[in-house]
Formats: sequence, C-alpha cells, structure tokens
Amino acid sequence: MSDLDKLDRAILRAVQTDGRMSNARLAEMVGLSETPCARRLKRLEQEGYIERYRAVLSRRALGYGVVGFVAVRFAVHDRALAERFEREVLAIERILSCHNVSGTADYILQVVARDLDDYGTFMRDQLRSLPGVTSVESALSLREVKAESGLPLP
Repeated sequence: MSDLDKLDRAILRAVQTDGRMSNARLAEMVGLSETPCARRLKRLEQEGYIERYRAVLSRRALGYGVVGFVAVRFAVHDRALAERFEREVLAIERILSCHNVSGTADYILQVVARDLDDYGTFMRDQLRSLPGVTSVESALSLREVKAESGLPLP
C-alpha cells in the first residue's frame, strides 16, 4: 500500500465505485491525460490491487427478499471435514459469503432466499446436511443499512 501515490488511490477509488467507467472519464476525474491513466490502471491490475471487475445485481429485482447470516458450528474439528464443507459451500450459489471465524461459531455464512419458506427449506435440506455441521444459528436481516461499498483507501 505504501507504493501507492495519491493518483493511484484516486484511480482505485473511482474504479471501485464504477468499474465500467471509460478511460477518458477516469483520466478526467483523477486529473491525468488518457495514456498515463491507462498505464497506471494496467499497472494496478497487474500488481493485484484490482482483482476483477463485476456487476452488482439487484437482490430484490431477482426475487431474493431474505438475507440471513448463519453461524455454523462443528462438533469435531477435523481438517479433512472442514475442507469438504468448504468445497461444498463453494458450489452453493445462494451462499454469498463464507468466513471461517474465531469465537463460538466455526463459520459465518451470508445466505439469500426468496422468502422465509424458501429459507427454511434451504436450511433443512442443504445447510444442515453439509459435512461436519452439528448446529446452525440464523440472524435474519430486517433492513440493510450499508451494503458493501468498497475498501477504505488512505
């Protein structure tokens, strides 16, 4: 991060907000001409500061009215079992994120569902049957106050 100057950070802020911005618009925003701006952007991509570009889809427009945060616990802490669990989680699209955490839970998952019935069915038929899972505890989102808005840049 110490290798990033003020212009690099300005470019990262801009593309984090709008990854489809044209190079001309980006250059204008950060106060560079187009060629040096394009070179800096390419370098930031090559150095791994920018991992990928993607569209943020509307959960509501796609019919996912429920967001749940699920604490998953294992009774047995076995590396092979955890690896099987993680492989299976990667294949389930409605699990938006999965974090191996410290504390009373082993994993925290963010899950979407169409409605409460769909959420209950998913919990019963898929999540509770994953390898190693001995208990789950859900917290349902009542209202999203802040969505992922990008990483802070000094």
